[in-house]
Amino acid sequence: MSAALGLKAKPIANGTADFADDDSDISALINRLTAEVNQIAVDKTKSIQQITNQMKMLALNALIESSRAGAQGAGFAVVAQEVRGVGQQVETIARELESQLTKRTGDLVASIDRMSQRSRGERMVDLSLNAIELIDRNLYERTCDVRWWATDSAVVDCAASPGAAAVSHASQRLGVILGAYTVYLDLWLCDLDGNVIANGRADRFRAVGQNVAHTKWFREATNLRSGDDYVAGDVENQPLLGNAQVATYCASVRAGGHANGAPIGVLAIHFDWEAQARAIVQGVRVGDGDKARVLLVDSNFRVIAASDGQGILSERIPLTLNGQRSGFYQDRSGTMIAFHATPGYETYRGLGWYGVIVCGA
Repeated sequence: MSAALGLKAKPIANGTADFADDDSDISALINRLTAEVNQIAVDKTKSIQQITNQMKMLALNALIESSRAGAQGAGFAVVAQEVRGVGQQVETIARELESQLTKRTGDLVASIDRMSQRSRGERMVDLSLNAIELIDRNLYERTCDVRWWATDSAVVDCAASPGAAAVSHASQRLGVILGAYTVYLDLWLCDLDGNVIANGRADRFRAVGQNVAHTKWFREATNLRSGDDYVAGDVENQPLLGNAQVATYCASVRAGGHANGAPIGVLAIHFDWEAQARAIVQGVRVGDGDKARVLLVDSNFRVIAASDGQGILSERIPLTLNGQRSGFYQDRSGTMIAFHATPGYETYRGLGWYGVIVCGA
């Protein structure tokens, strides 16, 4: 199992962001050209109206002069009336042209805006999926780690007979694992009563001798059916680890290291959540113009990771799902919210978490 945080999907996010930038540029270009066409149409129709006003004024002057000429100007009056009528027709056509062009270009701009918003929303949904998939794949490895290490001979021997020598050897072995797997804060071996009997970083954390029987993850671990099963805990602050944010994964330690052996202890591994999750949400490539906040939220919509580092484990995002696992919408303030539910990965089914991106209006 890899000890590093897997960010293999990151190029997908980069490609998506680059495509979105191109799409945004095209939309902006179309909007600009449409506005220019609309302005040209307005300017030209105003020019036509000015000309027709001049024609009408000339026609009026001609009528005045023809009336002064009496019978000799009668023919000229007819021509003046015709010119005046043509001017009025041209003016009517110009106004209709301006009105229709303005409406058409307005409809086009509105349509482009809607398409741009839809494209932006779909891009944010894809990036939300990207974020939750990255964490799913990473946490899948954690479930593999805990089941594997629960069969380590030093761990099994210590759980079976926690004498001083066995505890020392198990602690040393857990420390070696921690040296290679830097994504963990500590590894704890517990007996079936919830007492921590060995840990990998005894120099940093005074966990040995503490009782964790009250924790949800320990209670669930004692009910695991075999060594092939695991417990994936929600993100929490762990007091015995300096109140650090951790995601705890557990497997039962079984006699002889066999999956169907009798349970003799519990191995709990504490994933260094804050640092690893921050790397994921801050690595999602949203554009600067999106004014976006990238989040991971749990099944209760509690913020468990945020690209701005705010509200972690205290803020709740009121997602409007409408029965959907993914989508986007705008709230009353005009803020766009995109989301995607955890798809899980391999044998890790996920915990009902969501990737969420909140974009400023």
